[in-house]
Amino acid sequence: MFDHVKFGVSNYAASRAFYVKALAPLGVAVVSEGVPSYGIELCGEGEPSLCLFETQEKPAHLHVAFSAKRRESVDEFYRAALEAGGKDNGPPGLRTKYHANYYAAFVIDPDGHNIEAVCHRPEA
Repeated sequence: MFDHVKFGVSNYAASRAFYVKALAPLGVAVVSEGVPSYGIELCGEGEPSLCLFETQEKPAHLHVAFSAKRRESVDEFYRAALEAGGKDNGPPGLRTKYHANYYAAFVIDPDGHNIEAVCHRPEA
């Protein structure tokens, strides 16, 4: 649906460390990087990218959901995100109010954004 999403972060080093570690279990890695005001681009194979750059502007909080191919990847994302300094906003589990196979976990990133990993597939 989109090519990339880019948003500002208040502490580039903290957010870079958070996203690189938290998204690694989902197959997301650094594909390019410049100075903090330009930022970093993270991407999975052939997927849209996420770009972060340092700014002191105070944007509204946002919600970003990353796709996971396996439920185990959602679990790994959650653990990695907490280890990287994220805060729990909903542990891995089914969210049947969305649909029967909506397996997701939610964390709050260093800037207070709600970050999710979700798998829509049934349990293997």
